[in-house]
Amino acid sequence: MTNIDDKTGDDMGAFEPKQEGLSVPTPEVALDIDAERLHRKQRLAAGLRTLGRLRLAEGVAGHVTVRDPEHLDHFWVNPFGMNFKLIKVSDLILVNHAGEVVEGDKPVNAAAFAIHSQLHAARPDVIAAAHTHSMYGKTFSTLGKPLKMISQDSTMFYNDVALCNEGSGAVVLDTAVGAAMAKALGTKKAMLHQNHGIITTGGSVDAAVWWFVALERCCQSQLVAEAAGTPVEIPDDLCVAGYEAQGHDLAGWFQFQPWWDELMAAEPDFLN
Repeated sequence: MTNIDDKTGDDMGAFEPKQEGLSVPTPEVALDIDAERLHRKQRLAAGLRTLGRLRLAEGVAGHVTVRDPEHLDHFWVNPFGMNFKLIKVSDLILVNHAGEVVEGDKPVNAAAFAIHSQLHAARPDVIAAAHTHSMYGKTFSTLGKPLKMISQDSTMFYNDVALCNEGSGAVVLDTAVGAAMAKALGTKKAMLHQNHGIITTGGSVDAAVWWFVALERCCQSQLVAEAAGTPVEIPDDLCVAGYEAQGHDLAGWFQFQPWWDELMAAEPDFLN
């Protein structure tokens, strides 16, 4: 996974304007820990609402986490059983890597702790991680095969999606399974967990949520294409170019911004 810090304003791949004098937004730089914490919580609430709006959350399953900027072995997460579309900043809970709720008065999803605590512990570069039981992600995960490079969009995941069958199909409540998932993920930004679904990570909530939605759509695209026939795969050299243009973390962050703008215009109460 290429982090936001590894990309500068003049290295944004397909997202860098070619006309002199024009620029695109870049991530805000917080002045202190408290400001960064609030920023991450606001983005987390926005990410959860976005997934809810897109109908990618079902029932009480699903969780998105963001690492606390001060206490690096703690993460903020949505409380167990709360509708994604109604989440506000004040609803978020802080959980440590022992599974204890440190801040907040609502319970944590045991699966969220088992999976995300291990991902965050194994990958210091992962600021946020996203997982829901989305229809096409969980359906594609039953096939036990990798994502094919059959569209321009799929190339953002070129050689960047891991496969894991540890604990396949069972509710993940054991941190040992979470640790195996983290090991399978390796340095990649996304994973297909057998008979379970997809998990994505990022250097920001924005990126992790965008990768989740994008991978869900790629799974859907491949299922539809293979049902219709045999899709033609993109040559490796073009996959590399596609990944370099749109597979880095800053691109993921940037793709999320229209959703942020929509929420700010339509539902600014999520900031409370």
